[in-house]
Amino acid sequence: MEDDVIIDVKNLNKSFAGKPAVINFNLQVRRGEICGFLGPNGSGKTTTLRMLCGLLTPDSGEGHCLGFDIIKESFQIKNFVGYMTQTFSLYGDLTAYENLEFIGRIFQIPNRKQKIAKYLQEFNLESRKNQITATLSGGWKQRLALAACLLHEPKLLLLDEPTAGVDPKARREFWDEIYKLSAKGITTLVSTHYMDEAERCTQLAYIAYGNLLTTGNMEAIIAHSRLHTWVVYGKNLLTLEADIQNLPGVDQFAFFGNSLHVSGKNKLLLQQSINILKQQGIQCEEISPSLEDVFISLVKE
Repeated sequence: MEDDVIIDVKNLNKSFAGKPAVINFNLQVRRGEICGFLGPNGSGKTTTLRMLCGLLTPDSGEGHCLGFDIIKESFQIKNFVGYMTQTFSLYGDLTAYENLEFIGRIFQIPNRKQKIAKYLQEFNLESRKNQITATLSGGWKQRLALAACLLHEPKLLLLDEPTAGVDPKARREFWDEIYKLSAKGITTLVSTHYMDEAERCTQLAYIAYGNLLTTGNMEAIIAHSRLHTWVVYGKNLLTLEADIQNLPGVDQFAFFGNSLHVSGKNKLLLQQSINILKQQGIQCEEISPSLEDVFISLVKE
């Protein structure tokens, strides 16, 4: 495995009670990359993250994480990974400082108090360090959870929907921190449902029903989709929707505010249908497909 490849797994499979959760999963992530991990609920994202950090053993497949075999050397992986679970997992009846102290003792971190002080300052948590964690807002809990992940100075972050339920300002501040960590060479694999967050990632992996549907950067994924998209404007979009969905070349459509995104893979047929709408005086404009348009198309297929 190349030195700058942090995650390199092939044909990972995992089932629960005979029901496949992850099927022949392949992924390669390089040092310092921010890889967005997307997919519907129940698609296998959390199961995959847990296999990568050694919390779950694959039924079959192979691979390395941080140079360690994910099956034979899973225990060593845990010392170099910061895993942020989907639900807040620190102790609500302890203060912010006590939670970090507890994490520091678990990892037997040298100079523990200095490290805690460093991250309290870095995440602006000093004024909250003596506050009972259960009383913190979602944004402050998120900062504390990330500080706890970083306390043992991991080389890889596995973040499972870390910004779910957090306000836009806190989300933006969180992503600013992720970029700073990336600049330091820390690799991040982050699952998210937010398309604006996906656009911030250097690489994307989309999984549905346990199957990896596509990987690559945003531009490559959109180009590879072969999808063509038009924005249709109008006052009576709900009425217009029924007519549009039956037009030749229209594979999918979705509301975006006061407009409809109409997409299809047969460019000629779609163009002919759009021309019909234009003849009716309906305003139409061709645009590049959004990630959401592409991912909807992938799931339908």
